[in-house]
Order: sequence, then C-alpha cells, then structure tokens
Amino acid sequence: MIGPNGDNVGVVPTKKALEIARDAELDLVEVSPNANPPVCRVMDFGKFIYERAKKEREARKAQTKIEMKEIRLRPKTNAHHRSFKVRDARRWLENGMKVKVTIRFRGREMDYPEIALEDLKEIALELSDVSAVEQAPQMEGRTMLVVLAPAKGGTKKKENAEKSTEQDQAKASTTAEK
Repeated sequence: MIGPNGDNVGVVPTKKALEIARDAELDLVEVSPNANPPVCRVMDFGKFIYERAKKEREARKAQTKIEMKEIRLRPKTNAHHRSFKVRDARRWLENGMKVKVTIRFRGREMDYPEIALEDLKEIALELSDVSAVEQAPQMEGRTMLVVLAPAKGGTKKKENAEKSTEQDQAKASTTAEK
C-alpha cells in the first residue's frame, strides 16, 4: 500500500488500509490489481480522475489535425482552368493539407473514364514535387478521384533538384571549355 504522502507503507490488511484512508479523509484506490499482493494507494479519487481527464484533453490539443481540401473538375475542364485549381492545390499541399482531386462524370462522359484518368495522372505529376499519391486514381460511382498527401520533404526535394541542375550545368560548361 502507498500512503497519503506517497510513501510506501508496505503490506497492510484491507481493514487497516480502509481505516488509514478514512483517517486521512481520502479514498483507497486499487492501482495495480494484478500484482501479488495488489497495490492500493490512498488518494483523492475525484482529483485523480480530473487530472487524468485534463492530461487527455491536453494530449488531444497537441495532436495535429490534417485538413482535407478538394478540387472538383469535369472531363471537359480545359487546361487553363485546371491550372488555377492545381495552383491552389500546390499552396494547400505546401501548407501541409491533403488534397482530394475529383473528376465528376455526367451523361455519356461515363463511357470515357480514360480521359479522367489521364487528367488525374497529369495533375499528380504536376504536383509530384510537393506531394505523394496517397490513394491511386479510382472510380466511386460517377466520380473518379485521387488523394494527394504532402511530401515529407517537399521543399527539400525542390532545392535538391535545383542544386543538381546547377551542378550539371557547371559540369557541362567545364567540359565544353576543354
């Protein structure tokens, strides 16, 4: 048994433990029932429950919530309008949000899902420097969708790509001079 001050009292009969808790005007709480002998603690149970709930609330606040944004297109959406949507998606991905790109079919457009598949692959390719495909293109009823998640090191990849192109250009210029 652990006493009201946190000190180890030792193995105590149940009646004596209840008496100690009553004298301290606290509760006798079984902390580890599976231990041999079971471990009990003298504490204010209401305060214990409150502090545990408070810790759980703090842990929930500390969790990062990933927001999902959506871009809706049609198979007939032209490249100019699609570029606006892709620019928004790039900004969202750089801010750490996931992006769901959906292409909605109407009427006979359902007969040509390969057009939408090609569009989704092009969008995923355009955003490949800042994202990774989390869910591959798939049909869900009258829509085809792909989910893009922010890349782990999206800005680092871009910087490394720029550095490697600069190094390649430097090597090419030195070999051209020779």
